[in-house]
Amino acid sequence: MMDATEADTAADDLLAAQVALAEIFLTPAGNEDPYSRYRLLHERSPVTPSGDGGLVLVRYDDCQEVLRENRLGKNFDPTREIPGAGGHDPEILAYRRAMAERRRDAPLSMLAANPPDHTRIRSLVSRAFTPRRVEQMRSHIVDLAEECFDQMAEARELDLLEALGFPLPVSVIGELVGVPRADWGRFRRLISASAAALEAAATIAELEDAEAATTEVFAYFADLVAQKRQHPGDDLLSGMIEASDGGDRLTEGEVIVQAVLMFAAGFETTTNLIGNGVVALLTHPDQMAALWADPALVVPAVEEILRFDSPVQLDARTTNEAMDVAGVAVDEGARIITLLGAANRDPTRFDDPDVFDIGRDQGPPLSFASGIHYCLGANLARAEGQVVLDGLVRRFSRIELTGELVHRHRVTLRGYEAVPVRVTPN
Repeated sequence: MMDATEADTAADDLLAAQVALAEIFLTPAGNEDPYSRYRLLHERSPVTPSGDGGLVLVRYDDCQEVLRENRLGKNFDPTREIPGAGGHDPEILAYRRAMAERRRDAPLSMLAANPPDHTRIRSLVSRAFTPRRVEQMRSHIVDLAEECFDQMAEARELDLLEALGFPLPVSVIGELVGVPRADWGRFRRLISASAAALEAAATIAELEDAEAATTEVFAYFADLVAQKRQHPGDDLLSGMIEASDGGDRLTEGEVIVQAVLMFAAGFETTTNLIGNGVVALLTHPDQMAALWADPALVVPAVEEILRFDSPVQLDARTTNEAMDVAGVAVDEGARIITLLGAANRDPTRFDDPDVFDIGRDQGPPLSFASGIHYCLGANLARAEGQVVLDGLVRRFSRIELTGELVHRHRVTLRGYEAVPVRVTPN
């Protein structure tokens, strides 16, 4: 048993952890800098009760074990309270419940599905994202990137996200999925708006905008599926329709929702990877100089960018039975939140975890999760990141910030509103 002093220390640590979690999820300051809060969690409460019978985890090994554990599954409930000190606005919770009810009968994407449905769906689309297929695509990715670099060299002063971070990933995934080029531009705002529903701090206005954007995106893809059924192409969407027609392995609704997921995830997170990565280099000039001096560092640089400032900061699972998680007994139905951004800063896994070091070689980060829900597009995102860094080194002798950096007030999908830069071509 703990003595009184130990009990007081444990209570203080728990309260500090709950405050840190509330700041991470609900405040602009916590969105801007989750990493100092992650450090506190590592030091004082690496396994934190979430208040609803679940846990919040920050250690690399704990997070990886949860993500690989088949006794935990996906059961996302947007109406559950956020972890940490304080509660959610009852009006917002009520609106989230209404949103969930309106989507109750909608088919699940593979991101939210459990076996056997997850296995069935993933098997149909995984062939498009194999390492071999991605390597075959690399030369085309380079060609697409060169178009962006040409425009950057001409403009000289620009928003990196507008000039490169969005157009390159949306071109790659748009062609792969089968979305016509003329339509790509409309999706940046729509996907960003719909993703706001993932954030605990979303206001009712943001949730309304998210629901409207989601409805518009799904309507678009329903029309696109109908067009592809009449005029199939050499793209992933046509392939899913063919598989559905041939073996009844995907329903019409499943085809639509998987297409939305792959297209949206294919550029939203990679846009943030590019933006977060270039900002990390710009704010660590020694590392930028090292990369420009040795382009062979491109591959480890992308891994370090993923570790240091992951585009995806968290994932969650739900227990399918009563079990022990990270040494704590939890009931069936408990929500386990894995803070991937914190796992990537685990001092027991990475030396000097708060130091940005593109020469680091200490194993992969957890930015793409792990287990059966490991990110299907991880190889593609890495390839795009490598092409971007290699191209920036080849094409520009200097890149410098020209304005204030503003983070999007989001923690699940982490990125910037804009990255204003000036480039000097070689």
